[in-house]
Amino acid sequence: MLRRTDSVRVSRRGFIAASAAAGGALVVPARVFAQASTASERDRKILDVARREVERAGDVLWRRDVAGIADFGLHSAQPRFHFANLEQGTVTSYLVAHGLGSDPEHDGMLNWFSNEVNSNATARGAYISWEWYKGKYGTSIRLGGLDPDNTNTYERAIVMHAADYAAPEHVEKWGRLGRSNGCFAMAPDDFMFALTRLSGGRLVYADKLDIA
Repeated sequence: MLRRTDSVRVSRRGFIAASAAAGGALVVPARVFAQASTASERDRKILDVARREVERAGDVLWRRDVAGIADFGLHSAQPRFHFANLEQGTVTSYLVAHGLGSDPEHDGMLNWFSNEVNSNATARGAYISWEWYKGKYGTSIRLGGLDPDNTNTYERAIVMHAADYAAPEHVEKWGRLGRSNGCFAMAPDDFMFALTRLSGGRLVYADKLDIA
């Protein structure tokens, strides 16, 4: 079990307190269910959210070049996990699954967030990406919760990982993605992008943003 250092705990407490008062990556060829663009109104909104949340996190983050923004206001068949490259001003978007506890009807829409242990739901808020590790779904990225709404991230083993049920082929067959136990699950090929561009102390932020 990963042990967080005292400095991480202190930084996290400071971030939670500050959040109450404050209030991407490389451009790749377009593919089915993935979108890349550079100057649209949608991208500007996503980049604005990324800048705001990176600034809010402050020194808790180890790297501030790329942030992952998950917009769970959109249907799971839509590319709603955005890699916001704050240095290049670009956005690349992929599919991402939400938790089965957030979508009991399995209609592809996230109905609510939860931080409760054993809820199998997605939790909203800011996260920090930690190191890679080998788990049930192969190489995965550990996450740490930075907000009051996701304080149980570590205890719940909420991570980023690859899963076949988060692939475009699943959407083509079923019209929606499968569901995780609250983790940010991506298609295996797409997850490699996250592994190389989003791990190592960068921001991941999840909420219902409804940025179409």
